[in-house]
Amino acid sequence: MAGRAPRLRRAGPAPSALRFAVVAARFNERITQRLVDGALHAFRGARLPAGRVEVHWVPGSFELPQAAQHLAATGRYAGIVCVGVVIRGQTPHFEHVAREAAAGIRAVALATGVPATFGVVTALSEEQAWARAGGAVGNRGEEAAEAALQMAEWIRRLRRGAGR
Repeated sequence: MAGRAPRLRRAGPAPSALRFAVVAARFNERITQRLVDGALHAFRGARLPAGRVEVHWVPGSFELPQAAQHLAATGRYAGIVCVGVVIRGQTPHFEHVAREAAAGIRAVALATGVPATFGVVTALSEEQAWARAGGAVGNRGEEAAEAALQMAEWIRRLRRGAGR
């Protein structure tokens, strides 16, 4: 059953020195733009200055992991939010793209230590995708940005010896 993610709690505002990136897939761009808007809303809510968040567009969700890998390798970002929309069609293509996007984004986070979060909507219909991009079921881009903020904060505390 789909639903809204629980509201995440941060210990305090995001430090203004941290930088974040949002990587967005152009395929289903109108819906993806809503995910980007949700992510930016979360960063504003954390009082992160607008200049500390960059948005990068790539062709589709399959390309998200490669872009995230390159961004993480720069060492400039405390977290990378990956957003896109994959809608089931009449062929198994949907499963391949969704699976590889998820696995690739996870691999980036594990290999680099930079939180790379999954804000990719995988839906059976366009209607379901809209519902997860700011509709009745929430905004997966906002949720992914919240997760990136929390993970960046957790890693920062851990490095200072206070991780919990």
